[in-house]
Amino acid sequence: MKMLLSVAAGGAIGAGGRYLVSVLVTRIAGHGFPYATFIENVLGCLLLGALVEFMALNWSPSQEMRAFLVIGVLGAFTTFSAFSLDAVSLFERGQLGLAGVYVVGSVVLSLAGFVAGMMTLRAILT
Repeated sequence: MKMLLSVAAGGAIGAGGRYLVSVLVTRIAGHGFPYATFIENVLGCLLLGALVEFMALNWSPSQEMRAFLVIGVLGAFTTFSAFSLDAVSLFERGQLGLAGVYVVGSVVLSLAGFVAGMMTLRAILT
């Protein structure tokens, strides 16, 4: 239960942050390109990369704090950060082929799944 509450609290902060970044970036850049999502994904990956390295070298937080920050805050801010962590972990373990399959497969199948979901709902609703 303690772990779940840690993730939930972090998720509230991450989701709030994502909303605030979206509002600010959309006001500045408009709606023509998904700048907000792009910035959130890149920023989330930057923060997760720095956090993982900091935890590896200088800080050993509790499992609850790790879950709060990684799964909760950054997971809610951007799920792309978790994808990047997994891909880099495979790469650093020397599993280059598997890392490549994971990256290409995740991007292609996620986009395909998104389009399939849209098309299914369009077929049902029209």
